[in-house]
Amino acid sequence: MLKGVVLSIFASFCFGAIYYISTLMQPLSGQAVLGFRIVAIIPFIIFALILFKQQKAFVDLVRSFKQKPQLLLVLFITGLNTGFQMWLFMWAPNNNKGIDVSIGYLIMPIVMVIIGKFLYKEYLSRLKLLAIFSAVLGVAVNVILTQTISWEMLAVCLGYPLYFTLRKAFNLNSLAAFLVELLVLLPFCLYFICQANLEFAVLHNPNIYYFIGLLGLVSGVAFTVYIASSNLLPMNLLGMLSYLEPFCMLAVSFFIGETLDTRSYFLMICLTIAIGLLSLDGLAKLKKQKQSLPNEAAQ
Repeated sequence: MLKGVVLSIFASFCFGAIYYISTLMQPLSGQAVLGFRIVAIIPFIIFALILFKQQKAFVDLVRSFKQKPQLLLVLFITGLNTGFQMWLFMWAPNNNKGIDVSIGYLIMPIVMVIIGKFLYKEYLSRLKLLAIFSAVLGVAVNVILTQTISWEMLAVCLGYPLYFTLRKAFNLNSLAAFLVELLVLLPFCLYFICQANLEFAVLHNPNIYYFIGLLGLVSGVAFTVYIASSNLLPMNLLGMLSYLEPFCMLAVSFFIGETLDTRSYFLMICLTIAIGLLSLDGLAKLKKQKQSLPNEAAQ
């Protein structure tokens, strides 16, 4: 389990590094950066597919498209969502929206809990209810104080839950499905790359090829390491550790010079409390599971 924890933490830091690397790739457009990133990720995902012996799952999924063509349509939709979220992830820190997107990632787990309750009738513990109350209070006060709500934040905290809900509804929670999503995006990515004026980019950023390579390498390592950790850790623990990523993104946002509106301090406090409560709830579940294992073994 310790190995899985280390890998998950390392993956979160890698995703934070990608957030920063994207700021070093100007004057390339966000679309071009997205194109290079996804083209670089695909070989790593194929490697992970082989490493974790998921080749048959991929072949079976592709074959299922003939009997269930709706699955391909779903993966096309989720693939576009994936591409948009990856684009937003790299566009935000270059457009003074890094904090807004980071906050979206902090709110997302709360939205997932709410969806779980109303869509799947999942049980809500007292800690989860308190987490929801804290987050909703923070968002409500922030909207009242600022008289606005960021579309970037909404795109993340609503877009990802839609993505995961569709995947779950059609039983597509697999590495094979993620590879299909990336392959769906590949033609768009190749077009974006072909449209990039690399001569102009090199003229203004002589290290652009180095940063393109670095982005691809770190992205590929991040996804591979995260997939490895997901195979080693219980889902509750993996979920708790993944909360580290948005805090890494926030740190990068502050590092590159973004500042948090003083009117949003209360929101950040409430979200931090909410994430802390969800983490405590996850730890309680892990403890309960560990205690039940000896009892089951004894029976």
